[in-house]
Amino acid sequence: MNINLKNHQKFETRHNGPDDAQIAEMLKVIGVGSVDELIDQTVPSSIRLKKDPLLPTAKDEYSFINEFKELAQKNKIFRSFIGLGYYNCIIPPVILRNILENPGWYTAYTPYQAEIAQGRLEALVNFQTMVMELTGMEIANASLLDEGTAAAEAMSMLAGLRKGGKKKADKFFVDKNVFPQTLGILKTRAIPVGIDLVIGDASQVDLSDPELYGLLIQYPDSNGSINDHTAFIQKAAENQVFVAVAADLLSLTLLTPPGEMGADVVVGTTQRLGVPMGFGGPHAAYFATREAYKRQIPGRIIGVSVDKFGKKAYRMALQTREQHIRREKATSNICTAQVLLAVIAGMYAVYHGPQGLKDIASRIYGLTKLLDQGIRSLGFKQHNEVFFDTLKVELESEINVAKVKEIAQTKEINFRYFDTNQIGISLDETTTVEDVHDILSVLTLATGKSLNGFDLQKNADNITLDLPAELTRKSSYLTHPIFNTHHSEHEMLRYIKKLENKDLSLVHSMISLGSCTMKLNATSEMIPVTWPELGNIHPFAPADQTQGYSEMFEQTEAWLNAITGFSGTSLQPNSGAQGEFAGLMVIKAYHESRGEANRNITLIPSSAHGTNPASAVMAGTQVVIVNCDERGNIDVEDLKNKAEQHKDNLAALMVTYPSTHGVFEESIIEICKIIHDNGGQVYMDGANMNAQVGLTSPANIGADVCHLNLHKTFCIPHGGGGPGMGPICVAEHLEPFLPGSPIVQMAEDQAITAISAAPWGSASIIAISYAYMAMMGGVGLKNATKMAILNANYIKSCLEQYFPILYTGTNGRCAHEMIVDCREFKKEGVEVEDIAKRLMDFGFHAPTVSFPVAGTLMIEPTESETKEELDRFCEALIEIRKEIQEIQDGSADKENNVLKNAPHVPELGLSGDWTYPYSREKAFYPLPFVKDNKFWPASSRIDSAYGDRNLMCACIPIENYMEEVEA
Repeated sequence: MNINLKNHQKFETRHNGPDDAQIAEMLKVIGVGSVDELIDQTVPSSIRLKKDPLLPTAKDEYSFINEFKELAQKNKIFRSFIGLGYYNCIIPPVILRNILENPGWYTAYTPYQAEIAQGRLEALVNFQTMVMELTGMEIANASLLDEGTAAAEAMSMLAGLRKGGKKKADKFFVDKNVFPQTLGILKTRAIPVGIDLVIGDASQVDLSDPELYGLLIQYPDSNGSINDHTAFIQKAAENQVFVAVAADLLSLTLLTPPGEMGADVVVGTTQRLGVPMGFGGPHAAYFATREAYKRQIPGRIIGVSVDKFGKKAYRMALQTREQHIRREKATSNICTAQVLLAVIAGMYAVYHGPQGLKDIASRIYGLTKLLDQGIRSLGFKQHNEVFFDTLKVELESEINVAKVKEIAQTKEINFRYFDTNQIGISLDETTTVEDVHDILSVLTLATGKSLNGFDLQKNADNITLDLPAELTRKSSYLTHPIFNTHHSEHEMLRYIKKLENKDLSLVHSMISLGSCTMKLNATSEMIPVTWPELGNIHPFAPADQTQGYSEMFEQTEAWLNAITGFSGTSLQPNSGAQGEFAGLMVIKAYHESRGEANRNITLIPSSAHGTNPASAVMAGTQVVIVNCDERGNIDVEDLKNKAEQHKDNLAALMVTYPSTHGVFEESIIEICKIIHDNGGQVYMDGANMNAQVGLTSPANIGADVCHLNLHKTFCIPHGGGGPGMGPICVAEHLEPFLPGSPIVQMAEDQAITAISAAPWGSASIIAISYAYMAMMGGVGLKNATKMAILNANYIKSCLEQYFPILYTGTNGRCAHEMIVDCREFKKEGVEVEDIAKRLMDFGFHAPTVSFPVAGTLMIEPTESETKEELDRFCEALIEIRKEIQEIQDGSADKENNVLKNAPHVPELGLSGDWTYPYSREKAFYPLPFVKDNKFWPASSRIDSAYGDRNLMCACIPIENYMEEVEA
């Protein structure tokens, strides 16, 4: 036998689940002779690509990792003292290895199925508690995308709270010393919804202005200066003016929290709490406010409820506030947040505890004070009378600034450089006395000045904490035992593992959530994310230090352009919903450039995801809903009538393709032409792009812009509810309008203002999608699409004799997902929720429940699952169908049955008396395969209504656990 010495294992065979033998068996069940025959029956020939996209030849995993390491090393890791909301920090190794690098945490989905998500829900409650107590506020959400977005959400929420004489007020004041990247997002978000954004000196603002409804200040401000805002906030309240404060969370261990000053909202980032800078992200922002505003707060809130036995349990609270319920009435389009990063930040607080956090903050303050003493001994003016970690230094001349910059670069040090003759220096958790020495040496070498006898070490030994009394925190924080117990690594390790074991993720079984694409997140894709060459880079570092990132972005954009058929890409949007908003704002700018600013109507099919109408409203357009026909397709006649009716003002159509009903609509080209003929642009939602790659493309169907969910199609893990990435790809005529940055020069003159705080959004995780495309190659990516369609149609063929399949294409095929109709069981008292909960007893997460059609399950298996796993899932659903039949036949009680009582927790099996009218085995081990790998739900069915009526969003008081034990 000849040996092929060039043969390497294809990554494609690791990523795609079915092998050749399994494919043959599946095709037989489906009733086709080949995969290509199935694709021909599924994807309309009119939209098929005539030639393959220009994509790379696949690399094997070993070669890729080595080559990518070389690329990453083109990034230069300088000591960063730039600040501006991004700081070096130390991620405790126990958190790094056991959360950030652990698929048990990063492959979980948003915790909609709370009974199998109690671990990360508890971790998020820890995060919320940390935020509430450090800020001095009454309620906090479970993270937002970045600080700038959180500030914009505050502006929007406070606008929604206007009443009385301020009901029509439209002015929102922003202090000139907020972070510039925050200001950029505020500009983007204010204009389309008619908010008059005023920027100036907060100390000079006229609080009695009847048009002023709110304002934003930074604490400490972007220069590092700290002021007591108590009297200012009180005066604002007297004039019915809301105050939002963007605060550094770590500094609040030392400083009087904004809540105690009377703030209405406090926002910021938790990046410096153990999350690498990552050239801009991802990081978890926070949002805290008054409990009175709990129904207006954006994003997810985790609350405490009880299960059916009265045991305390966590779940997502007040979901009726969210965009998927309120749709065009929503004030926010937030969907994906930053759960994984919020978990890390919360665990950082758990591990260090209140004293540990205060010690870190005190050391940063002390080093900054030491640096301030050294700078003053050099004779420089330092502008900040009161500071925490940042100094603003006057250097007297441009020559001095240039010299400082030159010498700092030789010592691999980055400062912040102002347009004036000033520099900013921000210290952090990693700073040492030696770093202070090096900073002072740069200043002495650049200016020729002497330290005038300043003894660095002697002064370092005599640093005291002496903030002004009115700015010194006196209140306690993080007093709950959870923050005061796990300070040894063993205790922390066991706590992390205890929570992880409560959650079902892709390490346990397939997660077939429709429209979510829970595919493999390969280890080789994840490894680079925690490399220092990617993690320890400041988003505003000079371009010559970020060549590795630049090359990765350039290649990623080129590949995404090839896949979509478009000519330009922006990687800035850091979630799918932000991609929607960015795409619509680009369309808006395009119309305005043509003198057609009047175009403000967005057509949206009734089947669309709730973020679509929410994003359209945020972009300043009016939503007109287009009907769908009985087959789930867009009603073309209704679309045509509405497009013609609004032709003078038509801005865009938002369309998901394949549709949210899991079908390739045959009329998509006609639909796009109707919109274009009436002056509009076509925005394609990329949620279902996993059924397109390599077979068709957004450009090929006639779209003008699309967003891509890198956390779906391109393998970024869902992280339990984030991070995500939603870059947009555009046709050539829209390219000049792609978003820019207020700090980094990256776009054309016609660019819209920033969508995300960082120029390239959550830059570090783009590496995951880059790795996926590089290792799959063009052929592998196309084959992945084929396997996704194959797996979906195999499940459909297995289930359709037991359950109605709601929508199919012309040839009876589904795309990459299908909708199973469970509404007929309602007359037997069986709800779709009962099926979802019963699946937990089989070890499976439910498919998407009641979207896009109430009373249904939407199943998307992805290409990464093997036939064996698909069979187990189908067997589970078929067994559940038999259990429903028992109710229909009268052999099982309508109320007391395995579905209504699901999920079954281990405590039930251990109890002495078994009072249910079915066996323990039926409850816990309904099929033989379950015994081999049983996943135990941590909670029985949770009472959502109780949790909303008795809202509690902080750590459960220890007395409650004592009460449960006594009971």
